Amino acid sequence: MRVRLLAFASLFTALSAHATAPQTFSEAKKIAWKLYEPQSTEFYCGCKYSGNRVDLKACGYVPRKNANRAARIEWEHIVPAWQIGHQRQCWQNGGRKNCTRNDPVYKVAEADLHNLVPSIGEVNGDRNNFSFGWLPTQTGQYGSCLTQVDFKAKKVMPRPRIRGMIARTYLYMSKRYNLRLSKQDQQLYAAWNKTYPVQNWERQRNQAVACVMGQGNDFVGPVNLKACD
Repeated sequence: MRVRLLAFASLFTALSAHATAPQTFSEAKKIAWKLYEPQSTEFYCGCKYSGNRVDLKACGYVPRKNANRAARIEWEHIVPAWQIGHQRQCWQNGGRKNCTRNDPVYKVAEADLHNLVPSIGEVNGDRNNFSFGWLPTQTGQYGSCLTQVDFKAKKVMPRPRIRGMIARTYLYMSKRYNLRLSKQDQQLYAAWNKTYPVQNWERQRNQAVACVMGQGNDFVGPVNLKACD
């Protein structure tokens, strides 16, 4: 038991080592707005936004069901908070609220900016905590948006441009927070990581996030913390 407690303490110390890193999801969202402001591009469909309003017409997005939610930006966990939490004891004893209040490792994981992206609210809601995977190619679910959701199968097929980043985010979160991935997910993300190599915008995002979090995503590549303001 003492070994386990020491291991937990070491992990928490490492996760909390950077003074500017957000310690709550609320803090992370405030920082994320500033980080993404220069680009202001939504994740799942590639739509531009200003403030929290999405320019749907410019990117050909057609709301599936909820036009009000489609028009606004929400902050999405690539690895869902549900997946982060349900492997921890705190989730079994009270769900997300209990984890946020009483599990310091969960709080840091929930606030990790490497796992946070701006999303069209409707797509964020439709994604729910569904896993990613391959689906038969469909068009028109959200107009020109290439991300597809299969509600019956509880799966999401993201647009090609972000599949590699999704894979590398899952691999990072799994390694950093000891999240278990199914064999199927391990195979999928290994394949996407190889098929969709790191892009320049992904490297730039990794560097910017690393300057806040104190560490980069090693699956994306090295960062230079000395270059941070």
